[in-house]
Amino acid sequence: MFKRLIIPLDGSRLSEAVLPTAIFLAQKLNASVTLVHVIERNAPTHVHGEPHLSKPAEAEAYFEKVRPLFPAEIPVEVHVHSTAIADVGRSIVEHAHEFESDLVMMCTHGRSGLRKMLFGSIAQQVVAAKVPVLLVHPQQGVAAPVPSGGQFLIPLDGTEVREAGLPAARELAQHCGAGLKLLMVVPTLGTLSGVENTSRILLPATTQEMLAQETEDAKNYLKQWIGRLTGEGASVSARIRRGDATESIISEAESMGAGLIVMGTSARAGMDAFWSGSVAPKISEKTHLPVLLIPGKR
Repeated sequence: MFKRLIIPLDGSRLSEAVLPTAIFLAQKLNASVTLVHVIERNAPTHVHGEPHLSKPAEAEAYFEKVRPLFPAEIPVEVHVHSTAIADVGRSIVEHAHEFESDLVMMCTHGRSGLRKMLFGSIAQQVVAAKVPVLLVHPQQGVAAPVPSGGQFLIPLDGTEVREAGLPAARELAQHCGAGLKLLMVVPTLGTLSGVENTSRILLPATTQEMLAQETEDAKNYLKQWIGRLTGEGASVSARIRRGDATESIISEAESMGAGLIVMGTSARAGMDAFWSGSVAPKISEKTHLPVLLIPGKR
């Protein structure tokens, strides 16, 4: 399980939004924490409206103020990468491997287009390096990742990529005293796209029958996973929703009061491989809930 958490911080209050969740998980998992700041080459003087940490001495002084925020029982180390780096995402990945971290925790930042691009690049590189990443929305404030007796939402689509999130979700839920809710989304005629949408236009009746069969297959698939996870001691429920995948996942998470969304996602490099085609970035951008991304098979 997650025993070594690594948290990149840029010195802004926005990036610090991840700290309450990090403290919560470190206590629940008996994990250590490494705080990292990477000196960015040609960095802006301000980030999120606050002075940017552009010198090692500034970052060291900043960490001396942040370290006391963690309870004494949590082992905390700090590291400032003093050599200016152009590719912050790659540097974070290298530090995660160097410190043998098994979970990168970071704030999504996403406000301006530039920051969304930077966030997307970093998260993509971390997942492509097969390191799990927990994304915390800056509006989450001091909320813990899952309330007592809460649930984690795990979207599935019948593929091994999505199933990659199940082992971590089960074990994390056990430590947090949470239940699991499995979700599958079957499109409606109105939400089909691409080749399937062409089929809807040309063969509406046939397409409707195919979607009905897909719903039945989803029921059987979820039933199998409920049996398997229940046998492993987890508290599990499941639901099938119809409609757009992203909107359905967000709606379900919010209506059930999910404490965390856990998603398996492709562990492949390249914007086309992960960030452009996956529902994961769309979900993390549109929801205020924390999202845990678990790299699946290539």
